[in-house]
Amino acid sequence: MSSLDCAELHFLLDRSGAIIAFQEKERAWAGALAFSSEELARRFIASSNLEVAEIVTLEVADPTAVSALIASLKKRPIRCLLLDLDYRSGAYQQVDFVGDRLGEVTPRQLTPGSGS
Repeated sequence: MSSLDCAELHFLLDRSGAIIAFQEKERAWAGALAFSSEELARRFIASSNLEVAEIVTLEVADPTAVSALIASLKKRPIRCLLLDLDYRSGAYQQVDFVGDRLGEVTPRQLTPGSGS
């Protein structure tokens, strides 16, 4: 495990303005897709053919913004960030929520066909 090492997080929004999340099969929770750079976000969009209306940016150093984001995500069954998800390999960094802040970063791997 390590700590988050980026100044900004980039989120994908759908047409209704909601942050796009991913839920693995047989899991009660989901993870919000987040990227450490806009380039990685655009690469994910291109490889996944996901319909994305907008990419929005959050400053990690702004505790008020981070807290508000986490509070809004917890209203949905979202309990972590899936940071820098590689669409082809399934590799990503899981960032759990610890109260109203971002917690440790843990490398994870999705298996093919595990999402909805």
